[in-house]
Amino acid sequence: MRLSSPSSCCLSLACLVCVLLTGCTLSTTAPSSPEVGAGAAITGRVMGGQQPLVGAHVYVLEANTTGYGGSGIAASSSNKSISLLTNVAGSTTLDTNGGPTNGDYYVTSGAGGAFSITGDYTCTLNSQVYLYSVGGDSGSGPNSAAGLLAAGNCPSGGSFPSSLYVVMNEVSTIATAYSMAGFATDALHISSSGTAKAMTGIFNADANAANLENLSTGVALTTTPAGNGTVPQTTINTLANILASCVNSTGPGSTACSTLFADAKSGGSTGTAPIDTATAAINMAHNPVANITPLYALSTATPPFAPALTAQPNDFTILLGFTAGGLAGPRGIAIDGAGDVWVANQASPTNNGVYDVTELSPSGSALSGTSGYTAATLSEPYGIAIGVGGSAFVTNFTGNSVTKLSSTGALLSAPTDFTGTLDEPDSVALDAGGLVWVGSYNLLLTKFSNTGSELSPGFEGYNVGGILDPTCVAVDGSGNVWVGNAEYIGLNPTPAIAELTNSGTALSGGGFTGGGISSPESIALDSSGNAWVADYGGVVIELSPAGVFLSGTSGFSGGGLAHPVGVSIDGAGNVWVANFTGLGITELSSSGAILSGANGYTSGRTGGATDVAVDGAGNVWALSAPGVVEIVGSATPVITPIVAGLPTTPTLNGTSNLGTRP
Repeated sequence: MRLSSPSSCCLSLACLVCVLLTGCTLSTTAPSSPEVGAGAAITGRVMGGQQPLVGAHVYVLEANTTGYGGSGIAASSSNKSISLLTNVAGSTTLDTNGGPTNGDYYVTSGAGGAFSITGDYTCTLNSQVYLYSVGGDSGSGPNSAAGLLAAGNCPSGGSFPSSLYVVMNEVSTIATAYSMAGFATDALHISSSGTAKAMTGIFNADANAANLENLSTGVALTTTPAGNGTVPQTTINTLANILASCVNSTGPGSTACSTLFADAKSGGSTGTAPIDTATAAINMAHNPVANITPLYALSTATPPFAPALTAQPNDFTILLGFTAGGLAGPRGIAIDGAGDVWVANQASPTNNGVYDVTELSPSGSALSGTSGYTAATLSEPYGIAIGVGGSAFVTNFTGNSVTKLSSTGALLSAPTDFTGTLDEPDSVALDAGGLVWVGSYNLLLTKFSNTGSELSPGFEGYNVGGILDPTCVAVDGSGNVWVGNAEYIGLNPTPAIAELTNSGTALSGGGFTGGGISSPESIALDSSGNAWVADYGGVVIELSPAGVFLSGTSGFSGGGLAHPVGVSIDGAGNVWVANFTGLGITELSSSGAILSGANGYTSGRTGGATDVAVDGAGNVWALSAPGVVEIVGSATPVITPIVAGLPTTPTLNGTSNLGTRP
């Protein structure tokens, strides 16, 4: 099932092929006017485990664009998926009896679970389309609790057959539920805001399903289609087996379905219980540490999918691992507006002094080639920030400079990098005006224009507000700059967080001290202007715009926090933390409550992390030797790049669109 080009994906076969099959490359910019077309014929089978589901109702649905779905968002008319089947020739398949999509057309699976949709639908260009089946009989009688989803694979190149074949089963349901979790309230309510950034995010989310399973066979993958990513097939199969225990039962009243629905509520152990397995899968994606023991037990009774996990996991996250593209000693990470992942590699991949920056597509393929972008000025790349236009600004730890690259990796800072009062530069951040703020381990804070002119005073940069050897830097909605100083560097008698105006006036006196600060490593700002600090001492610290410690006298701890070194805010204001030791990625709520369980999210991890970032599709990307890991669909989609969340006109109280949905 291959497409000859992105245009043939979206135009000649309409957008069901673009989106249901996903993975094809296309512009995610919304068209100036809606374009619709008759959908290509789709055939396939509906399967419960390895048993056909006969009599299942199969709907063709499109994600809405008038309001977000997602974890914690109530189902409503504004985020209800749109039914695309307008008529089914020769049959009376209009749902008029109070079914889950009352008033919508569907087709019914027949012998062997086979179904055929002959093209009686239209869809809007760049929309997200998915199949949803309800009910059916796998041999134990009709089961209204059997709900399945399908999205899948649209690799570029080649040609597409005259009709599309889809296997809908529990594996395809897990792949769809996890990839679309950031936009899904339940199986009938998948939606975004419809803005250009939101449409980019939901397209990338839908495309991620092709990294998890083969659409035409319903089999979980072991390697991503691009060939440089590993897929946790055993985890996906285990999750599918959990669903299969209910799908292949006698129905909602069975022990398996009752257990599943009680332990996969919208809030995990609280909230609304699902009425079918498709929504249960979405709820598990939203709450990957909830009720692991009873849910895992469901997977062990006559499991239809193998290989599967042989022991109960710490959590039910799906984690992909990516290598290649020049990844070597990855240290800094950032997401651009297209959802591409940029990584600064501190180690030389060829051990001959050549350093590089890696760019991965939203699906993890290496856009920077096999060796990364190897600008001659790169020297132990450490920190990285992305501008609104897609340019990357990279600090060179041993080169004492900042390299600017285009969105395609071309060197923009030629003939010389940004240089000046830099000494082992570490962190870098951009403000809304495009100014570049750089912290150096052995110096102060330096400000550059977007083209490399130094704007900070003196021979050491800004020497105000307790700034000494800044290890991290971030900018809030007022344009104020937040800087962390670590005691262990050697020159700081007291570790502190400093705040100064965009013109360099100190707002923090001699620095904000106490509150658990010992070795700040990373700072992120939320929409309220609060600063969140990952502190290597083992805590996460939150300060108000005025420097009040909102996290108490000792900071937030627990949840697997172990030498935190990276922090990122998602679109719900939740805080994601990379832990250098231990195996967990920790998630906290906007009030500091641990959401990732006692150990953090650890399933599938093999080493500590050095940085973390959230994308516009709701995926979490973390640096973990030897490459990059992606936690699929566990976060809330957020505006990227970070600087795009800052207001053009600074606010008085530091508020912004940082940490909000696009």
